[in-house]
Order: sequence, then C-alpha cells, then structure tokens
Amino acid sequence: MRDLSVPLRVAIFASKSDHCLLDLLWRHRRGELAPDATVIVAMVVSNHPDMAEEVRSFGVPFFHVPSAGTDKSAAEAEHLRLLKGNVDFVVLARYMQILSGGFIRDVGVPIINIHHSFLPAFIGAGPYAKAKDRGVKLVGATAHYVTEDLDEGPIIEQDVVRVSHADTVADLQRRGADVERAVLSRAVAWHADDRVIRHGNHTIVFV
Repeated sequence: MRDLSVPLRVAIFASKSDHCLLDLLWRHRRGELAPDATVIVAMVVSNHPDMAEEVRSFGVPFFHVPSAGTDKSAAEAEHLRLLKGNVDFVVLARYMQILSGGFIRDVGVPIINIHHSFLPAFIGAGPYAKAKDRGVKLVGATAHYVTEDLDEGPIIEQDVVRVSHADTVADLQRRGADVERAVLSRAVAWHADDRVIRHGNHTIVFV
C-alpha cells in the first residue's frame, strides 16, 4: 500500500525511435500519464543526442549517455549515478540497448520495457520484415517488467492489430508503432496506479 497523493518519479530511456517517448511526454503534459496517481517524468536518458531539444521543450531534463561497443560498464555507471535515489521506476521507450544483470539488480526499482511484437514471436532484429516474410495477419506489442532473462519478464499488457497481405513492411511498422504506444501507456498507467501485482513470472492486473 502507498499514498497515491505522493508523486512517483519515472525516468524514460530511449534511443532513436521517438514514438513511444513522445507519446508518454504528451500524456504527461496533459496530466494523463496515470489516471489515479501523480507521475513526474524526472528525466529522459538516451544513448543518442537526437531528441534533446524536443524533450526539453516539454520541460523535462535530457541526458545523453553514449553506450557503444561491448563494454557498457561506463554507461551503466553513469545511469546508476543519475537514477539512484531520484526515481521510483524506469520505462524503456524503445531503448535499443541490453541492460546487464548487474544494472538491473543495482538500480533497485522496477523497469518496464515495450517489445515490438506479441511475445514470444519474431525475436531479434528486423521483426517486421520477418513478420512480412511469414505472411502474418496480426502484429502486436508486449509491455513487460525487465528481468535478467532477456524479454522473458512478467507481462503487463499486450495487444494486436490486424494486417493483410497488401501491407508493406513500412505499413507493419506504422501499425506496430501505434500498438506499442497504446500498450506502453497502459502498462505505465497501471503500474503507477498500483494495479499490477507480480507473482513469480506472472502479473495480476486490476483494470
């Protein structure tokens, strides 16, 4: 139990794809990020500088933390410096970097990720091209808590949209982005409103 009048502080991590990030920031500005709780976007952290100006136009601090190569230790040390004691949860809004087990343990707060498919399916790079090649009739998205097992954490929310043989890869990406925005925003709202109970690798969601 917690006092819903006490604001929750969230850090949003993003890379170059901006659709999920900007949707969350827009909802935050309108006071719609969580219907029954107050959420403050404490910061946006990115491994690319591209969105700095746009993020700051929302009045949110932006931090560019490069993360290149196989050794992510310096980047993760900087992430921990920024986050420790300053946030209550983290949202990965299409942050295209794998977090180490040590970071996940040390950050000490829940991490929510949006995955660009209806898990488990079409994992790895180029999911929409793989989906097109298989002639899928649905594309979807999955929001889940992050654990040390990549993309296998407790699922919070999922959704799909119908597609057809006439859709191009670009069409699938566009439709998929729409689903990603909706699924992630619902997951963030339910988490912030304390509507999610984790039980092992499952969740119980009260909606």
